[in-house]
Amino acid sequence: MTQVTAMLVMFILYGVLPAAGLYLGYRGIKKVTAPKMLEYKAMPQLGYIPEKSLPVEVKTALDQINEKGEKLRVIYGDTNNDGKIDDKDTVTETYIMIQNLMDRHVPLAVADYRRLHDLDVGDSALADTTKIKHSNVTGKEALLDVLSTINTQFDELLNASYHQDGQKLLVTNRYLQSRFDNPTGNTELQKLDHNVSSANSDMSSDISIQAIESPTGTNVSVEDIKL
Repeated sequence: MTQVTAMLVMFILYGVLPAAGLYLGYRGIKKVTAPKMLEYKAMPQLGYIPEKSLPVEVKTALDQINEKGEKLRVIYGDTNNDGKIDDKDTVTETYIMIQNLMDRHVPLAVADYRRLHDLDVGDSALADTTKIKHSNVTGKEALLDVLSTINTQFDELLNASYHQDGQKLLVTNRYLQSRFDNPTGNTELQKLDHNVSSANSDMSSDISIQAIESPTGTNVSVEDIKL
């Protein structure tokens, strides 16, 4: 072994390897001690917020919105039923509304609350205890009201989807029964064929979307929340 080779081996053993060990150890400790962040598939914009920075009630409401929102995205976004949302699907007004709520309105409401919370001094909790001027709610209650309104809207959309899909099954069953019981009744079959086609059309066309109340107390229509 030449002197240069020996010096290189010594440099690696006593220089590079210890430095790499210290770096990896630092990264490991930092990762273990770092606060757990919010992780929502339907609302990735909230991923920068530590879980412990939000009240339990807010976290629970966000969990519910994330779960329902993910279901609604598939129901109203996957219009061709191929298992994925892509350019082949038809963009509906309902889908745009759902996306805007999860991409914009929920993150903005949470950010507004966090700014109120940052105003706390010492042991005080202004956002949780102090009533907002000209209102009868605290900052925390105002945020919960916004999340509750969205949760209710999502429940109504899921309920409407359930009943509409149920009607599709009933129409399909009548169609099949008629075909098996009376295979030569062409006129009746044509009527049933038309009913099946109509029932399988875009479900959002038959659902009236209620206005969503904004944090300021005014009604926000679908047009108001478009991108």
